[in-house]
Amino acid sequence: MAKIAVMGYGTVGSGVVEILRENGDLVAERCGQKIEVKKVLDLRDFPGDPAQELIVHDIAEIVGDDEISVVCETMGGVDIATKFVTQCLEAGKSVVTSNKAMVAANGSALLKLAQKNNVRFLFEASVGGGIPIIRNLRTCLTADHIQKIFGILNGTTNYMLTKMYDEGADYDAVLKEAQKKGFAEADPSADVEGWDACRKIAILSSIVSGRFVDFQKIHTEGITKITPVDMAYAKAMGRMIRLVGESVVEDDQVHAMVAPMMFDKEHALAGVNMEFNAIFLTSDMLGDTMFYGQGAGKLPTASAVASDVIEAVSSPEAVKRSVWTDEEMPVAEFGSENRRFFARVSGDESLADTLGAQLGSLQVLRAPGIAGEFGIVTGELAEETMAACVKACPEIISVIRMAD
Repeated sequence: MAKIAVMGYGTVGSGVVEILRENGDLVAERCGQKIEVKKVLDLRDFPGDPAQELIVHDIAEIVGDDEISVVCETMGGVDIATKFVTQCLEAGKSVVTSNKAMVAANGSALLKLAQKNNVRFLFEASVGGGIPIIRNLRTCLTADHIQKIFGILNGTTNYMLTKMYDEGADYDAVLKEAQKKGFAEADPSADVEGWDACRKIAILSSIVSGRFVDFQKIHTEGITKITPVDMAYAKAMGRMIRLVGESVVEDDQVHAMVAPMMFDKEHALAGVNMEFNAIFLTSDMLGDTMFYGQGAGKLPTASAVASDVIEAVSSPEAVKRSVWTDEEMPVAEFGSENRRFFARVSGDESLADTLGAQLGSLQVLRAPGIAGEFGIVTGELAEETMAACVKACPEIISVIRMAD
């Protein structure tokens, strides 16, 4: 029998305990032995909860327990989580986590520490919730060069943008609804400003490149400026607006960013709605592949954590090759990438000629019911060219990139 501990009895932590209890026989059959949750670390008590008898309030009770071989970190945050995980790894215990903030910030050091102590540090649930993307990158696609990662990586913003598109609702109203349903935190900034998706694209880029990619160097924009008017233009063009992350590794550097984009309804990601996530990979041998599923939520995320627990119990020793090294992978300077853009412009269409002199050939369009402005779609041009035009032309209200 393998004995484990869970640090943090919140949404995900309680889900892990529930899965291992409800599906214990199935887990034992597939793992080759029964897995028992021996201790649960939390500052709180949970009277009436079956886990109450497992609750401890001191990390030392887990670190010092030689029977515990695997620890699940589901607390969230960076500093305290990293401190506790470090103590567990140093004590010779494998650690699995759903904490993308910790993995993005300190994954290199924790992977190195796990190898030093011949244990596992696994983090499937840190990207895409229950979608098995990391394990597939580490195993099934190891013979391929991954040329591009492009995906919807945040369930909160995808839920909000779906509601704004379908119902014409404004940002503030949809955010309140998302918070009421538990999809958004009281402080939603990590989601709506794009930082959650940024951390995830950095983790995936680190795996693909085999070197540490610093999420703080990735150009990141959120959805706070998206309006019902933007959605009206998107509908007029037969397009969707979604917050996406993209990464291309080439010329010994990674080109990555997170931003809202418009893409055609025929695109593979077009049917990804509400809180669902999807990650689109392009590789040299397999070609195009899409991983789709619930990117957040108690049981989907806990399912990914539980799968890592099974892997750590079944193969407790560190693998010979680390997921990525602590050598930093350069992030390409933002601005040189070429793409098409959609922009809203205040005034009449005579301004299109002025803009065309700076941006080249333009498609001019209008959205039904929108007065006092018009839209343009550019040909392919550099990010820095579009940025210079926005700076020089106060009539440009907003810009959204086109995903082709």
